[in-house]
Amino acid sequence: MMTARKLVLATLTFPLVLLAGTTPLRAQDEPQPPAEGKPKPAGTSTPIPLINPGDIQNQIDDNNSRLTPDNTPLTGVLTPTLGSPEIIHSYWVPGIEWSGTIQSKGYNQTQNSGWLMNNYILGNLSVLKAWRTSQFALDYSAGGFISSDSSQGNGYSQQLVLSQTFHWNRWLIQLNDQFSYLPQTSFGFGGGTGLGTPGVGGSIGPVIPGIGNNNVPNQSIYTAVGPRYSNAGVVQLTYTTSPRGSITMSGSYGLLDFVQSGNVNSDFTSGTIGYNYTLTHKDSFGAFYRFSAYHYSGQPQANGDHAFNFAYSRKVTGTLALQLYAGPDFTTSRISTNGNSLIYGVNVGSSLMYAARNGGMSLAYSHGVSGGSGVLTGTTADQLNFAANHKLSRMWSGQFNLGFAHNSALNTGIQTTSQSFNTWIVGGGVSRPAGRNATFAIAYNSDITNYGQAGCVGTACSSSQTYNYVTLNFQWHTRPLILP
Repeated sequence: MMTARKLVLATLTFPLVLLAGTTPLRAQDEPQPPAEGKPKPAGTSTPIPLINPGDIQNQIDDNNSRLTPDNTPLTGVLTPTLGSPEIIHSYWVPGIEWSGTIQSKGYNQTQNSGWLMNNYILGNLSVLKAWRTSQFALDYSAGGFISSDSSQGNGYSQQLVLSQTFHWNRWLIQLNDQFSYLPQTSFGFGGGTGLGTPGVGGSIGPVIPGIGNNNVPNQSIYTAVGPRYSNAGVVQLTYTTSPRGSITMSGSYGLLDFVQSGNVNSDFTSGTIGYNYTLTHKDSFGAFYRFSAYHYSGQPQANGDHAFNFAYSRKVTGTLALQLYAGPDFTTSRISTNGNSLIYGVNVGSSLMYAARNGGMSLAYSHGVSGGSGVLTGTTADQLNFAANHKLSRMWSGQFNLGFAHNSALNTGIQTTSQSFNTWIVGGGVSRPAGRNATFAIAYNSDITNYGQAGCVGTACSSSQTYNYVTLNFQWHTRPLILP
């Protein structure tokens, strides 16, 4: 116990020494206040926006920078962005990162684990390569962590986001992939710091559209424990039929595999076809059909989900990216013991990014069928993610993040549980630059689960837990290195 306490105290002094060491900067190295004008967009866009839609506070370093409008189609599976800066040179940027997470429970969720600290040492990489008719972008982070809790042990993590885009005459082809290997769920991982986002981040990171919640493996039930692999890949084709109209076809594949036994591994395949119509240069309407097939390793059950949706989008480059969709939904099941092999429902979703001079916000919501989060063979899931940031002073910025997920078993009779799984994430923090190429952040997050079973009374029926996290994060990267 004394060894663990000494390790925690020693580690806490590390970021303070780093921060203090960056204080006496030369005048030419001191970060300058943001310039006036439109903010730059985020380095990456993820289905779980934990920080902000653009690291707006300290990233406006070019008064004359122009943004290229976002061309993500409305009826595809990729989420819109605020636009991207014009590319002057292709480049790559390496970096390093340290994160210390002080948490009330270990990743193995043992009842008597107590407070502990995990120290992450990661290498970061961001790449942007442009050709005349195509573009490649990548954000990658990989490394390991050392834990003060010997019962939990040490481990490693990886996160990757990449995209390849081709634009030929009337065709727009987009290939995207999101991969992670993490010691816990990705829902809330990193808590408002760079630990939860791959790459070097900030304005240097390339702008990569995120994949919508319905096409990313659900990990919002915390009773699934242990390290896990998650991957979602997308192929999306858009053909322009007229100056205002286009057709979008997309296919995606995702999987969630756990290292430890006792969890439910799953995979899904999804296909979408839709029509987009541009009403004005800011507003678009569309309609699409999506089919998704869910399978579960070692389980006889399989689910097929059909969704018909109407969609609306409004985009103002550099300021607003809004997307809404809704429509009827019905789900079929391979096995049903209560006669409900066909279940009717609704499919709803939204995505919002908004940027202003001194702050911004992002929001994502989805309601529909999911793979079960490693616990069930299919669920009806609601998932909400909200983040906001504001510039507090010349050097300091603050952020607030909120997440909520509700999961309930599909009513096919084969799943006997009547539990509903509610997960809340709430937190906030502050960050500041530490020199030209470094940042420091500290954040607190509380993850609250309420997994009580309906109609059950007593402490044995309760699965409510609270997980507290304090995350300290220090990131450094080189200047952009030009690619030929």
